[in-house]
Amino acid sequence: MREIVLDTETTGLDPKTGDRLVEIGCVELLNQFPTGRTYHVYINPERTMPREAFEVHGLSDAFLADKPRFDDVADAFLDFIADGRLVIHNAQFDMGFINFELKRSGRSTIGDDRVLDTLQLARRKHPGSPASLDSLCSRYGIDTSKRVKHGALLDAELLAEVYIELNGGRQADLGLVAASTSTARLRAVGRKAEARPQPLPSRLTAEEATAHRAFVETLGAGALWGRYLQTEEPPAAASGSH
Repeated sequence: MREIVLDTETTGLDPKTGDRLVEIGCVELLNQFPTGRTYHVYINPERTMPREAFEVHGLSDAFLADKPRFDDVADAFLDFIADGRLVIHNAQFDMGFINFELKRSGRSTIGDDRVLDTLQLARRKHPGSPASLDSLCSRYGIDTSKRVKHGALLDAELLAEVYIELNGGRQADLGLVAASTSTARLRAVGRKAEARPQPLPSRLTAEEATAHRAFVETLGAGALWGRYLQTEEPPAAASGSH
C-alpha cells in the first residue's frame, strides 16, 4: 500500500482567521517502508509572519518573500500524493490548512477517509501516555538530535519512523539497515530542502546531551549512533523551551 507521511508549517493555528501554509513536507512509504521519494516546498503565505510562529519554525518574511504561492505548487503537491493514504500527526490541524488552501485555489478538498491520524493511533496503543511526536520519538529511541526547530520535511521523516514503530516496527537487523540507508536516500532523492535562513540553536539542554552520550556509550563501539556523536559538538545549555 502506498502512503504519504505529511507535515506542514503555518503562520498560526487557524486558517479561518487568516493563517496560511508556509511549508509542506512529504515522505513516500510503500508497504510501510520509505521508498526514497519525498516532496518538499516552502510557500509564500502572502502575509506577515507572527513572531510566535517564527519562533516555532524559524521561517521569516524575508526568507519566504521569493517562494511560490500555494496556487503555484498545488498541482505538483497533488500529483505527488496522488491516491496515497495520508499519514499525519494531529491530522485535523494539517488537513484544515491543506483543504482551506485547496478550496481557496478552486480545487477539490481531500476527504477524511484518505487520512490516518497517528496521534489517535498512538493514544489507542499507549493510553494515558504522552503522544506528541517528540514523546513518541523518545519512547521508540528515534534520534531527534538534528531537530532544532520544527521543519515539515524533517518532522515527516521522524513521523515515518514513529508510524512504522506504532505498527510493530521492523525486525532488528532490517531496522538498522533502514536507519542508515533510508535517511541517505531521502536526502539524495527528490526535491532537496533549501537551507534555513540562519543556523538555529539546539533544543537539547547540556544535561540531556550528556545523558544521551552516556547511553550511546553503553551500546558499544560499533553502535550506529556513535557515528553521529563523533561529528557533533555537545549543545550549550538552553535558556528555555518552546
